Amino acid sequence: MLLELDCGNTLIKWRLMDREGRVRDRDMAPDLVELQLLLGGQEREIHACRLVSVRSADETQVVMDQLTSWLRLHPMLAKGSMELAGVRNGYSDYTKLGMDRWLALVAAYVRCRRACVVIDLGTAITVDFVDAAGQHLGGYIAPGSKLLRTGLKRHTRLIRYDESLLGDLLLPTPGNNTAQAVEYGCDLMLAGFVREQRRIAQQLLGDDMLVILTGGDAERMAEALPGECRVVNDLVFEGLALACPLGET
Repeated sequence: MLLELDCGNTLIKWRLMDREGRVRDRDMAPDLVELQLLLGGQEREIHACRLVSVRSADETQVVMDQLTSWLRLHPMLAKGSMELAGVRNGYSDYTKLGMDRWLALVAAYVRCRRACVVIDLGTAITVDFVDAAGQHLGGYIAPGSKLLRTGLKRHTRLIRYDESLLGDLLLPTPGNNTAQAVEYGCDLMLAGFVREQRRIAQQLLGDDMLVILTGGDAERMAEALPGECRVVNDLVFEGLALACPLGET
């Protein structure tokens, strides 16, 4: 089996693939110790490992060394580049573009082979624009849903509630209590941001461009763009496969 890892700043997303390319298992772990427990002995069947990391070089090397010792194989690490799979990096210094963003936008373009805007709705929201020729035009970074809510609760003394509520993004109604006001308000901020990215993309890329949503809030925010976007899970892992094809080290 193949173990794929997406090492974020605080969590490791992982999935286990069989030889036919099917997902056998997947989860998130705070570290490799917890990952080993979650795998429950399945690591004996792992024949290859590849990973992407947004951690520092030293922290990433620690993860690489731990994997090598644990799995008794040499994991493949995705590295930044000026070009990958027909997509050209648009940053003035390509090494400064987060690897998760790079792999996601490359995978999105390879999927559709047309102008697209890739919106990753995770803890932070990242946006990247790619034209029809595969040129990355840059993008945006903004706080995601969790950061918006956490920021309000942390810095506004009177906002305290435990509910998680969903409002109607197309026909919104004002909240009539604090929980509704915050939850609906944060949802509308995200929805407005996503709609604005579509507008910017149409200006930059033309009306034939495609909006691709990924990340934890993708399904929810797709409601704000009915019939006008595509939700794709695992874009980073798809990009990882392009950057680190099996058989290469």
